[in-house]
Amino acid sequence: MDILDKILAHKKKEVDERKSLFPVKLLEKSIYFPGKTVSLKKYLKRPDLSGVIAEIKRKSPSKGMINKHVSVEKTSIGYMQAGASALSVLTDFEFFGGTNEDLKTARKFNFCPILRKEFIIDEYQIIEAKSIGADAILLIAAALSADRLKQLAITARSLGLEVLMEVHNAQELDGNLHDEVDLIGVNNRNLKTFEVSIDTSRNLAAAIPSHFVKVAESGISAPETIVELKQFGFEGFLIGETFMKHSRPELACRRFITAVNQVGHPDTVEH
Repeated sequence: MDILDKILAHKKKEVDERKSLFPVKLLEKSIYFPGKTVSLKKYLKRPDLSGVIAEIKRKSPSKGMINKHVSVEKTSIGYMQAGASALSVLTDFEFFGGTNEDLKTARKFNFCPILRKEFIIDEYQIIEAKSIGADAILLIAAALSADRLKQLAITARSLGLEVLMEVHNAQELDGNLHDEVDLIGVNNRNLKTFEVSIDTSRNLAAAIPSHFVKVAESGISAPETIVELKQFGFEGFLIGETFMKHSRPELACRRFITAVNQVGHPDTVEH
């Protein structure tokens, strides 16, 4: 089994357990459930922001522990003050050290869009995402059949959540281009080998229809990379490890976004 298979096998057991502990009727009583969501698409298109989706991630299967004692409150507020467009919060505990409480904390202190970064395989997790205050969910093409991904996307949209659909290659992209998806993320990290290459984003950019918001994910550690990827039509940039490996991720984020503006302001980059 590769790491994705291991994660999905564990996730199935975890979801079954959570369904019995926290029934849907209970989730629907959350104060966040009837609330209006904030559009991730709109925030990524805002010219006054950076396009950076700043992530809170304690650990990963490939790197182990990255930042065990991160303060979600302090970091999430700091990310937004630094000029990030949105937040991404890992809620998987077993492999990434995240919890639903992390996302609730980020929601409590921020009005920006929040992406629930999770391995979603069941409608229950989408209802759960709404109940903890998420505005958007991630659906990973490598983890789902095309029909299943579309069903889950329809459920998300019915709850007012936007859908970031993640692909790693042209085959995954071709099988999932439909209007239930709002944003398309190109993951530069191979989920089977965990090797990273920005070429993945460069090579797939032209194949993504222009009405989808393009998001580059993983392996972005240099401001110059963002300026270059903007030329390929990318408007969102999911960055976690680059910030989280510092003791104060919010300061690393601020320095990074300042550098992006110095290298080439989005308004002056050719498309």
